[in-house]
This record gives sequence, C-alpha cells and structure tokens, in this order.
Amino acid sequence: MSMWYYADREHARQGPVEAAELVRLRLQGRLDWESLVWREGMDEWRPMREFAGELAQADDRGLGPAPTPPMGEPGARAVAQSHAERSEPGTPGAIGGPGPAAADPDSPYAPPRATVSADPAVIAGGEVVQAGFWKRFAAMVIDGLVTAAASWAVQIPLFLLAGVGATSDLFSTGGSIGILLVSYGIGFVIPLFYFAWMHSSSSQASLGKLAVGIKVTRGSGERISFARALGRYAAYFLTVVFSFGLGALVSGLTVGLGQRKQALHDMMCDTLVVDRWAFTDRPDLQRRELGVVTWVVLVIGLGLLGLMLIGIVAAIAIPAMNG
Repeated sequence: MSMWYYADREHARQGPVEAAELVRLRLQGRLDWESLVWREGMDEWRPMREFAGELAQADDRGLGPAPTPPMGEPGARAVAQSHAERSEPGTPGAIGGPGPAAADPDSPYAPPRATVSADPAVIAGGEVVQAGFWKRFAAMVIDGLVTAAASWAVQIPLFLLAGVGATSDLFSTGGSIGILLVSYGIGFVIPLFYFAWMHSSSSQASLGKLAVGIKVTRGSGERISFARALGRYAAYFLTVVFSFGLGALVSGLTVGLGQRKQALHDMMCDTLVVDRWAFTDRPDLQRRELGVVTWVVLVIGLGLLGLMLIGIVAAIAIPAMNG
C-alpha cells in the first residue's frame, strides 16, 4: 500500500500516512484540495485534488453500516438514499463506482473551483544552506554579462537611429547629456525588470543563480512577489550608487561574515539567498561546496576583472611615462 506525505497549513512536511488518513484529514478541515501531497514514484508534490478519485477508493467510512434515523424522523429518507447510492455500482460517489471525483459539487471529493497555486510547498524546520559570497559573486558575473548584452542590444540600434536622424548638434553638450541619460536609463531598467521577473518566477532565481544552484526567498522561505523583487533590485542599485560603491563593499562583508549571509538589500527587503533545495522536502540535496560551474565562472570572472584593472593601470601609467 502506498504511503503518503503531505504539507500542513504551516507548510511543514507530515507523514507517512495511508490514503484513508488523508481522507479523514480532509474531512476534518485540516487539509483542503489545495494541500500538496507526495508519495514514492512522483517527481514532485501535487495538489490533492488531482488524486480525488484514488482517495475516494480509500475512503473507509462506508465499510460498516452507519446509524440510520427512524423512518419517521427528518433526514431518514436522505440517509437511506445516500446508503443506496454508495452501495450501487455505477452510481457517482459509490464505493468502487467509476466516477467518485465527478460527484455533487458539495461532495468532499469534488475538485475545487479555485485555481490551485503551482508553487512548491515550503517545508520549514529543515537545514537551510545559505548562499555565500563566492556563489553569489559567480551568479553576479553571469547575470552581469546577460544584462549587459541585453542593454547593448537595445542601446546600439537606438544610438544608430539617433545618429542617422540627428543634426550636427547630436554630440553637443545637450545631446551628449541626453545620450548619457538614455544610456543610464536603459542600463537600470533592463536589469530591474530582468531580476524582478526571474526572482519572482517559479524558479526564484536569475540565470546566474540557476547556474550555480541558488535561489531568492522570503525570510520564511516563500517565493517573493514581483513588487518585492522590484524593490530588492532598486534597493541594491540605490545603496551602490548613492554610496559611490561603498554599499557593494559593505554588502560583500555582510554576505561573507553574517550568520544569514544577507546583503544590505536583503536586509532591507526581508529576503534570503539560499541553496535551490532549501525549504523543500529534500534538504539533503543542498550543497555547501562551490561546485564545478561556480569554480569555472569564478576563474573567468576574476580573470576579466584582473584584465580590467591592468587596463586601467596601463591607461594611467603610460601617458604619465610619456609626459
């Protein structure tokens, strides 16, 4: 007999229990059709409504005779009719009948009319591996390349079109300021919506975070909303810009040294960056080590950073030597 696990109303994993116990929990109101369940052989947790027919077969309430009121009392006819329906094969709702899930809408086996959320169950109480500085840095390298490519894909055609239709004043003081503002605007808006969309999606991670196996959650483990994801990136941008980069340094220190490894914008928005298997039913799959992808990205990213620093030093030193 298959044993089931379920997520209770506090999103904690419970079980194993038999199917009949799930039925009793449903009828007691401790579970509903949106509650997520799992058993061996399933690749992911699914809402209970998808197994309404199977659970009806496991309902053991009708195996023994139920007390029937005297025929003269109110409700006796309804009880007798209910007993007849449960014993007659082929009748919707009958034990062993073909259609228990298609019974009356008020039946405990009728699927809910509300849309069931596709979010995985948040399993609290297990170990949570926080994403450290180097994994987050590797993810930032990948996301930086992605957003830079997307920004240039918009900026270059825009500047070319502006150059074709512009007068000789394009590169005057006013024109230069306008181009600079447009460039900064595109460079802010594209990453803003990229991170907001990806972090609030079902994956809870940008492409860089997906590559290194981490995700963004609320402090309690739930997926963050699109609005919170917008605010999170805006908080990051503002702390870096208005501190002239000092905010990025402080965030690096708090991620590297803090117990929850939160950057400044995580603290402001109540978010965590954790292993992709944190707050799930498989916390044992979490990885503390960096992994091959992270190491490869770190080597490439640190190499590019080193080349950039060498270029800056050369740009300063060579003119000074010639002078």
